[in-house]
Amino acid sequence: MNARRVLAALALIALAGTTAACGSDTAGAGDSGGSSGAAATEVRLGFFPNITHATALVGVEKGLYAKDLGVPVKTSTFNAGPAAIEALFSGAIDATYIGPNPAINAWQKSKGQAIKIIAGAASGGVFLVVKPGIDSVEDLKGKKIATPQLGNTQDVALRYWLTSKGIKTDTKGGGEVHIVPQENSQTLQTFATGDIDGAWVPEPFASRLVLESGGKILLDERDLWPNKEFVITHLIVRQEWAKQHPDLVKKLLQAHVEANKLIADDPDGAAQTANAAIEKLTQKPLKPEVLKSAFKNITFTNDPIASSLTLSAKHAEEVGLLEPVDLNGIYDLGPLNEILAAAGQSAVADK
Repeated sequence: MNARRVLAALALIALAGTTAACGSDTAGAGDSGGSSGAAATEVRLGFFPNITHATALVGVEKGLYAKDLGVPVKTSTFNAGPAAIEALFSGAIDATYIGPNPAINAWQKSKGQAIKIIAGAASGGVFLVVKPGIDSVEDLKGKKIATPQLGNTQDVALRYWLTSKGIKTDTKGGGEVHIVPQENSQTLQTFATGDIDGAWVPEPFASRLVLESGGKILLDERDLWPNKEFVITHLIVRQEWAKQHPDLVKKLLQAHVEANKLIADDPDGAAQTANAAIEKLTQKPLKPEVLKSAFKNITFTNDPIASSLTLSAKHAEEVGLLEPVDLNGIYDLGPLNEILAAAGQSAVADK
């Protein structure tokens, strides 16, 4: 089975096995999609109960979306990108915070018809954490390194980096470095037991591996990108919904910008707010030391850092995990730039 068939099979498994926990800021019913021109009775927003989605966590916890949108906001939380994209494709949600590779895959799968990226949300916060005694890329040879999922953003980044260093890998865990795709929660366990030697993971899992299991950071992925910036989370919308409700797109973005301003103005308070939201959703808040470490490693931004998305797609193509894809048109940043201009902030680019 070739790599792309493996990816397709894994995607189907993920969609079948991942469940979404749903809630709402305020009670409401009805179809926010509706027929063309129909008034929306609610907005359905997706996000992950993870610190890299703090823009959404803070916005929901502070009631910003409900306030700015003026209609009930129904929220759905997801544990994996494929599940969020499936919900978007089916019309179950109107917009969602999500990582870069799921957005690329959605764009490719729908031939550019399903989604648009309308704002950035977070940058950075990804590390290669290893066992003590591993001090260089050469020391990784023969070792087992985990990533969250075959073909996901971190998996592609690790494979491309190793390839750039002349180190061979394959999609079956072979090669000079054995890459082991597994859920981040499982990685916490396998790293602690010594079943893996390291992991290329996002926050807060990187900080947990360091603080709870004595790992050390071998590489900060920010060091591989221009200006130390790359997208880890952005906001996408379903195209059909956005065309029907451009006013709600702007109001959604207004709340998004306000949430990021709250984070910038009071990062410590925002971290606590985000953690309170995580506790409500999962009953498992981050420990104070993990929260502090993880939050400072992430930059929350309205800029989608479009150049990093394009480069990430090229990296995925080069390691054989993505068919060539034309991302021209994937961004619609006009409404965001209108809001930023009104707030006296600089415009963001789609390249």
